[in-house]
Amino acid sequence: MNRRQFLAQAAPAALGPLTAVRAAAQAAKAAGPGPKFRISLAQWSVHKAIRSRLMTNLDFPRIAREQFGIEGLEFVNTLWESPTAGYVQRLKVNMNATGTKAVLIMCDDEGYMGAVDKAERLRAADNHRKWVDITAEIGGHAIRTNMYPGRAEPRTPAEVDAFLGRCEESFHRLCEYAKGAAVNVIIENHGGISSDADVVVRLMNQVNRPNFGTLPDFGNFPPGVDKYEAVRKLMAFAKGVSLKCFQFGPDGNDTTIDLARMMKIVLDHGYRGYVGIEFEGEKSSEFEGIQSAKRFLDRLL
Repeated sequence: MNRRQFLAQAAPAALGPLTAVRAAAQAAKAAGPGPKFRISLAQWSVHKAIRSRLMTNLDFPRIAREQFGIEGLEFVNTLWESPTAGYVQRLKVNMNATGTKAVLIMCDDEGYMGAVDKAERLRAADNHRKWVDITAEIGGHAIRTNMYPGRAEPRTPAEVDAFLGRCEESFHRLCEYAKGAAVNVIIENHGGISSDADVVVRLMNQVNRPNFGTLPDFGNFPPGVDKYEAVRKLMAFAKGVSLKCFQFGPDGNDTTIDLARMMKIVLDHGYRGYVGIEFEGEKSSEFEGIQSAKRFLDRLL
């Protein structure tokens, strides 16, 4: 399939009934009238298509709207071709033309916010500034960052304490800059120590800034961790939610993560913001996986 054929695909399949979401649906109903949340699409869900040059970042607004009927866009900085001023303006034109809205930009490869070397970690904080500025320009509310140490993961209580002290310094610096642009700085459980909900919660309390929060991801937890309890802890600081999914069964629920149970946790916390679909399955195509996730969420609205 070439890029032209890919971009000309038919509209999304008709939505079908679901049978495995009663608990989450009841939680949504209990939330009262009006939308219970809004749906966004994490750009990582189509990273294979972008890296295969079947579409580009500039095509993302149209694909999200026309193929999936999704308004919210969660960009990934490493999938942008050239984040110049002219490029950003072209993206804004495409968003306006499709009635889509930037939600956030997921930022990777900008340095280690928990690095041992002070100059290195503060440089990482400053590297994110351009993405704060771009997020503000396109109308997003947050950048997603990583709390990585850059070297060996801290293991002992003393090492964790020292790591959190370093992160507090760099994230405080970044939040102070982002405050001027009315942009939030949020952390996702994204592997390593960032997938320890208790450690992330400690950092939230240490930094204690109104524009600092979490992006709970339903996946990204090591084996043996109670991911439902971990998401419950992270939801206390949530400024976004990532509906990680892999493969949908005949009941309309994911076969690896109980999405209905996760969404009940989300709604029980009173969260009413964007829920971002992040499909990472291998057995279905990216488009099929996104469509299945959208059908699941539509049932809860």
